[in-house]
Parts: sequence; C-alpha cells; structure tokens
Amino acid sequence: MNRDQLAHLLRAVADAIGETDILVIGSQAILASHDEFELPEEVTLSMEADLGFFDDPDEEKSDQIDGVVGEMSRFYESFGFYGHGVGVTTAVVPAGWRERLVPFSSPMTGAAHGWCLEPHDLAVSKLVRGDPKDYRFADALVRAGYLEPGVLVDRLASTPGIDDATRARIARWVHDGRRA
Repeated sequence: MNRDQLAHLLRAVADAIGETDILVIGSQAILASHDEFELPEEVTLSMEADLGFFDDPDEEKSDQIDGVVGEMSRFYESFGFYGHGVGVTTAVVPAGWRERLVPFSSPMTGAAHGWCLEPHDLAVSKLVRGDPKDYRFADALVRAGYLEPGVLVDRLASTPGIDDATRARIARWVHDGRRA
C-alpha cells in the first residue's frame, strides 16, 4: 500500500460512515511517518489497512468498514486494496500511545484525518502479536534505521496486558539483534 491508497481508504470510510477521525493501527500506519519510497519494500507489501474509531464502544462503526471498503467489497474489487475494521482495543500498545499518534491527512483524504500509531508503538504492537511477518516488518524498520532498539525496550516495558513470556521473547529479539 502507498500513501495515496491509504488516503483514498480514509476518504471513502469518512464519506460512507460520517466519521472523520480514523485510527490506523495496522502496519500501514507507518505511512504517516515515512513516504513509501523511502521505506523497505517488505514494510509496504500489505494491501490492507486496519482502521477503527476512537468512539466506537460496541465496534458497530468499525464493522461497517468491512462492508464499505473491506476485502471482497466493491471497493476492493475496483481498487485492489482494502480496509479492515478493528476496535480500538485490538492492538496491544505501549502506555501513552494516544499522545504519540501521528496525523495523516492530505488533499486526497478529503475531510478524513488518519491518526496513525507512532513507529515504535506500531512495532511493539506487531511484535506482541508475534507472527513471523510481524517480525520481518519490525526487522526491516530496524535495519533501515527507522526504529531505535532502546526505544523499543522502553516502550515494551510500558506496555500493559502482556505476559512475562511474551515480554521476554520480544526483549530477547531486540537485545540479540536477531533480524529476520
């Protein structure tokens, strides 16, 4: 996915659902911090953006995203990329993440404003999830110099809701310098 595609998704969601502040919590949140042309290819491979809303306690609005721009929607069939509706609590993120959100808007977003996870918060969230593709994602960002291992360790320490084994697994990955 690229920045123009993310902007298109945000505009389509805002137009259809009527909410202009949209949270981007998946891997494509990195596009608010860096242009796709400067990012490693493995970071922008996904054609899906995880999108949600700050005020959506029953996740009703997030569910609407799947129908409007989701996989198998007309939007997806027309453009080849899609949004996936998620709740604000989907990602396990470090404390203070809301204060570090990176805004994303452009003329292409229309009235929509994307609020994207800061790269270190995003990486911790991906590493907590623990899928091999999440490690490749974080590894590519570290190798490219967009993530500082020390900041990852600090953010990991401030992340609530993860068990000791997960915390140790991620800390070991950061300290050992094991890159995918």
